[in-house]
Amino acid sequence: MLRIHFTADDLARVRVAPTLGPLTEAFLGLHQLTGPGGCPQFRPWRRRFSRRIGEELRPLASLSPHLDLGTLTKRDTTVEGGIDRLLGTPDRTFRLEVADVATARTDPRWHAALQQGELSARRLLADSLTACHDLTVGPQWSRLRTHLDAVRADYARTLLDGGVEQLLATAHPQRIRWRAPVLEVDYPRDNEVRLEGRGLVLAPMVFLPDPPVLLTDGDEPQAPLTLAIPTVRDVLTAATLWSEEENGSGRHSLTALLGRTRAAALDAVAVSCTTTELAHRLNVSAASASQHATVLRNANLITTQRRGGAVLHTLTPLGTDLLNRTTTARTPGREAPA
Repeated sequence: MLRIHFTADDLARVRVAPTLGPLTEAFLGLHQLTGPGGCPQFRPWRRRFSRRIGEELRPLASLSPHLDLGTLTKRDTTVEGGIDRLLGTPDRTFRLEVADVATARTDPRWHAALQQGELSARRLLADSLTACHDLTVGPQWSRLRTHLDAVRADYARTLLDGGVEQLLATAHPQRIRWRAPVLEVDYPRDNEVRLEGRGLVLAPMVFLPDPPVLLTDGDEPQAPLTLAIPTVRDVLTAATLWSEEENGSGRHSLTALLGRTRAAALDAVAVSCTTTELAHRLNVSAASASQHATVLRNANLITTQRRGGAVLHTLTPLGTDLLNRTTTARTPGREAPA
């Protein structure tokens, strides 16, 4: 559990950031493509982009997703500005940020050079990051930014209508709870943080998986802390977000056939789940999830088996075939995957 302690001054200094920048989203998106498992809500996006992973992305993919690119790029809202800031990061700050981000896949020589802040190693990181953006987030950044702007506008309305405490209480109710004067955040380890007048920035993110993440500015210890909050937390939100690019394709046909929620439910069951897990993925009640599962089961698209005190939903061969056919359908100007 992360507990963030507020003073009256901190409450007056709560604000919402428009974004942590396209480069940070690109980096997190890359780890949705290459990391183990991956969140179910990003499955349609992974299907589209996973085949694009090439050698130019290997250096970036070899680093831990915990690398704080926001500090290195100063959360610049442009790609060019973020790359310039990364290359110009003071050596001490750069070394601190990359000290513990090696993974088993990291090239030891390159990572050693990166830890020393060598310009050639930085340039390889910058080139890999630029390629990552251009191949994944770049083609859809306008739509992603529209989504983030809508979330930010919703936060702003809550702040205006209900005040800052209402905003803190509703920003992500499944993971964040406001118990004045403390904000409790589900976290993998216990931590007590006192803002002491620095304030807090809420930063909505598309590709950040749960739970929310607290970020600091390594260069400015008195700067406000940033709480990055996932905004695509269920497959329904994801279906809406990706539906514009899928319009007219097989995915749109599946939505027209089953309805948006049941199409999202079928996609969610591609990774076998219980009714409770299905409800969480769809962001609906357990009763509603059970109803959707019943309809899909009656259509022979999923099977349901009891496992202990719960039931497990799994795609049938028909459901798998329907899902695969609609996600590999041809779109104008683009070949279907082999």
